[in-house]
Order: sequence, then C-alpha cells, then structure tokens
Amino acid sequence: MSEISTNQPLGTPTWIDLAVPDLDRAKAFYRALFGWEYAERSTATGPFTMCLLRGRRVAALRAASAADVEGESWWHMYLATDDCDATAKRITDGGGTLLAPPSDVADLGRTAVVADPVGAHFSLWQGRTLPGCELVNEPCTLVRNDLVAPDPGPARRFYTGAFDFTLDGNDTLPPDFDFTFLRRPDGHEVGGVFGDPAAPAARWQTVFEVADTDDLVARAVAAGGTAGTPSDLPYGRIAEITDPFGTLFNVITRPAAA
Repeated sequence: MSEISTNQPLGTPTWIDLAVPDLDRAKAFYRALFGWEYAERSTATGPFTMCLLRGRRVAALRAASAADVEGESWWHMYLATDDCDATAKRITDGGGTLLAPPSDVADLGRTAVVADPVGAHFSLWQGRTLPGCELVNEPCTLVRNDLVAPDPGPARRFYTGAFDFTLDGNDTLPPDFDFTFLRRPDGHEVGGVFGDPAAPAARWQTVFEVADTDDLVARAVAAGGTAGTPSDLPYGRIAEITDPFGTLFNVITRPAAA
C-alpha cells in the first residue's frame, strides 16, 4: 500500500482518467470491479467525477467529447512534473507534440496534453491540491503503466531525453521479447516499453492491482465487460479487461511480499 500526499518526482505516472459516453454506466461498472465511490467536481473545462477508495482520490471519469481521440479507448495517463510549462517545452524540443497547451484545472493542478514521437498520448500533471492518485500499489488502484508500440526505438530515445529516464533490460523474459524498463534517475521503476509490431497504434496501457485476478475477471463479465484468460507472469497473475465502452486495461495480482 502506498499513500501519496505530495507531488511525485518528474516522470512518475501519477494520475489517470477516462472519457466515457455514459457516466452512470461507467460508475456502475467500475464500482462492481473495484468498489469505488464517487464525488462530482466542476471546473472551467466542465464537470468530472472523482473515483474514491476509502475516501481518497484514485482516478477520474468524465463525459466523452468530440475532442477525445477516436478508435481504441484507453485510460489516459499523466506524468508528474513540478513545472508543467518547462516540461512541455522539453517534450517539444525532444520531438514530441503539444496537443493542448499548459492550463490550470481549478485549484487541483496544471496540465498539458502531449504526444510522443510514436504517437502515444499522455498528459503532464503539476499537482496543487491534487498531487495525483492518493492511493497506489494496492488492490483496486493503479500499479503501473506500460507503453506498447509497433516501433519502440524512437519512444525509448524520447523518454530518456525528456524525463531523464534510464533503460534497463529484463533477464526474466524470453530473449525475443522486446521489453525495457523505464527508470527514474534514482533507479525507481516507472514503467516499461513493449515493442509489438502487431500493435495497431502506440498506447500507454494502465494496469490495476487486484486481490484476485480470476475473481475480478468474473466480476467484469458479470458487470457487462469482457475479459481475456488470466495468465501467469514472473510479476503475477494478469488478465486483460475491456469495459462496456471498449476501454482496454490490465489487472494483476502480484505475489505476496516475502
């Protein structure tokens, strides 16, 4: 369990939100999966719904708009920064694209929407009253984000430059498995990059921790979603879930700490 009350270091995945066509149905689905409760909030850019676990903010839902990207639906990731404007400039200087310039989200923080050189979208988050997810790395919360890209090389170069990440291989996976860890300068793992030539587009994919992957799969199907067959990896038992709107994400039950 990790409780977050201050802004995380540069580049740490710190917040997630999801645009949906039917908020009521989305809230029912994710409550069935994760036991989330909800609080409504309004800003100058429109209303959204805070997702709460034990009263702490862990994600947000919002009504989809015409500005949302069409095609496959994914949870949208935010990377932490203490200076949104300066980091946005580093991103464009490094070959990324600024999709929406830095702006304030009420008293919560400052954000910008960007794309990396392989087309994966994400946002920046400079927290003020909201540091990001206030609970992580425990059941029903965010545990990691991984970039899946058909051509991962430019993405790896970009993130090492824009966020000072280092790359690290993984000896536990087959040698033909195209994966590298992304680590902050302090060595903390912030995610990974998968090379998958069959991927239709580059996307950051969100993984939620759960207490029992098989039970979660059954609940997702009962609540109107679909699920892949759970499989075991060195890091835990994982399954892909699709919500009623086509949003893809993964869930994992990690091994108990020794």
